[in-house]
Amino acid sequence: MTFIQDQVRNIAQKAKKASRIIGALSTEKKNKALLRMSEALITNANQLKEENRKDIALAQKNGLSSALIDRLTLTDKIIKEMASGLKEIAILPDPVGEITGMWRRPNNLLVGKMRIPLGVIGIIYESRPNVTVDAAGLCLKSGNSVILRGGSEAFHSNLFLAELLQNEAEKEGIPREAISFIPITDREAIYALLQLEELVDVIIPRGGEELIRAVVEKSKIPVIKHYKGNCHIFIDSTADLKMTEKIVLNAKCQRPGVCNAVETLLVHREIAPQILPPLIAQLQKNGVEIRGCPKTLSLVPGIKEATEADWYTEYLALILAVKVVQNIEEAIDHIETYGSQHTEAIITQSYENSQKFLKEVNSSTVLVNASTRFSDGFQLGLGAEVGISTTKLHAFGPMGLKELTTTKFIVLGEGQIRE
Repeated sequence: MTFIQDQVRNIAQKAKKASRIIGALSTEKKNKALLRMSEALITNANQLKEENRKDIALAQKNGLSSALIDRLTLTDKIIKEMASGLKEIAILPDPVGEITGMWRRPNNLLVGKMRIPLGVIGIIYESRPNVTVDAAGLCLKSGNSVILRGGSEAFHSNLFLAELLQNEAEKEGIPREAISFIPITDREAIYALLQLEELVDVIIPRGGEELIRAVVEKSKIPVIKHYKGNCHIFIDSTADLKMTEKIVLNAKCQRPGVCNAVETLLVHREIAPQILPPLIAQLQKNGVEIRGCPKTLSLVPGIKEATEADWYTEYLALILAVKVVQNIEEAIDHIETYGSQHTEAIITQSYENSQKFLKEVNSSTVLVNASTRFSDGFQLGLGAEVGISTTKLHAFGPMGLKELTTTKFIVLGEGQIRE
């Protein structure tokens, strides 16, 4: 066993031991710790930004993309959002111990299901230091120990945040090891963690497709996956023009480097001549490069022609693929063929089409007349999220408190034996 493997195993063993304690904590104690953490983030914001600046300077020196640097940067607004997320988690109902159903058998046995923590959750992530806070908060409230392994590009920010959260948890009598951080930038630490199936219950990777595929390939532990966010908006023939412009600009331009930004626009052929020229003009004014199908090019000359690869691409940049489709069926077929089961939206005034889209598009979040940017745990009222699952087992979509638990059967008897 190498030195790194030994270190990681030691961290995991302590996290496993702590999971028994945190799984039995009262809701009151967990909430107190969460509120302490929230206050500490605001109190220590300046020091946190100082640590974050070290990471940003290194990222710029190493030539990281603007999308990665955007995810890495901690502003006052983001720090306040992180603190608010912890408060929101504290307010949310505690899922641990919830009885999700009871039924009586003919022999008078009472059978039910009780919600319990998953145990020890390993979270491997890149760039975003806010994941450290969201993951720690959600795992604490759901009664799980968490082992955090952030990317080397956010090392200073993540280390500061982890120690801050550990200190505040400890003040409420919660073991520091319930929020564990692997302070090793060598990738061997990731591979060592992925082998510890007897100590870690699930792995949640957050980052680029390359990282996630590598984790899935190497892991002996079940992995909740999110390969990419190839998100679509379908503009139906009945779409309101002003609403469409507002939604599309928000979905593409507000933060193009995140997984819930729209990457492909599908436009009904009946409305395309009316809506595409002014909409594309507005997008271009906001710095968006358009890659269009032949019909789009005929309506708006001078833009780049889309290739087959464009329909599959998660750009994470100010680039948008645009395709004119015959009808809603073609739009749904396109999403089924090229989508990543992340987030899709329809803009329509037709109730029938909105319901068809909701029922037939099986991505993890499907919206009607709203921006794809709402596919987010905080925005959907989960307090925060540890990631967005694009696989259907055991969670699908933004993962909040309930998604970090499972259920066990409980049986209440009066001396019954099996005949």
